[in-house]
This record gives sequence, C-alpha cells and structure tokens, in this order.
Amino acid sequence: MEKQLYALRGAVCCQNDADDIKKQTSALYDELLQRNNLGESGLVSVIFSVTGDINAKNPAAALREQGRAKEAALFVTREADFKGSLERVIRVLIHCYLPIGSEAVHVYRNGAEILRPDRQSKNEK
Repeated sequence: MEKQLYALRGAVCCQNDADDIKKQTSALYDELLQRNNLGESGLVSVIFSVTGDINAKNPAAALREQGRAKEAALFVTREADFKGSLERVIRVLIHCYLPIGSEAVHVYRNGAEILRPDRQSKNEK
C-alpha cells in the first residue's frame, strides 16, 4: 500500500496542572491516532505549542513519560500572544504517513472546538 505524508492538526484546552496537561495531551493524541487509523509507526514528528499560561508540564515530556511516540521527533514551542486569543490551549501538529487518498481528521476538544468551528461536522463521531 502506497503512503504519503499528511499533517494532522488538533487542540485541547486544559488547566495549568501537570496531571491535567498529561491527561488532555494523551486524550488528544489518542483521538487523533484513532480517528485517522494511525499507528505510532506512521509518525514522523509531533509538534506541540502551548499558550503562555501553560507551564506546569511539557506535553511532549508527558507523552514520553508514558512510553508514547518513541520513534517520532517531538518538539514544543510557545504560542505567540495575541489579544483575544483562547487561553490554556495545547495545539498539536502531527506529521505522519497515511495511505494515499486518506482524508485527514483533525481533532479539537475540551473547549478548543471554537478555534475551528469549520471542522466540527467532520470531527463528529
């Protein structure tokens, strides 16, 4: 089966608490993989960004501590501050290989749905 490179997007709101960051990051990551029928062997990179009010835990470290995404390159950066931006958000961009012709499913959850209302009908299970 031939594959091509895809980029999956997602975001989740969370509390600035290490346990909640770990929980919400894992739930977002798991849903992206599940909804795209993606195994970790298809991952290339996972890039997280966090708003400035998230500093209790690094989301990439949270995945690594759970033994996840072992072969993928992980990276975290801070979101630029823009007036009126949604607070307490972790965003993710996953580069992965999926079968040619796949339709990428992006996931926004736990309050982050307002970032991409155009994706809601596609995200419904």
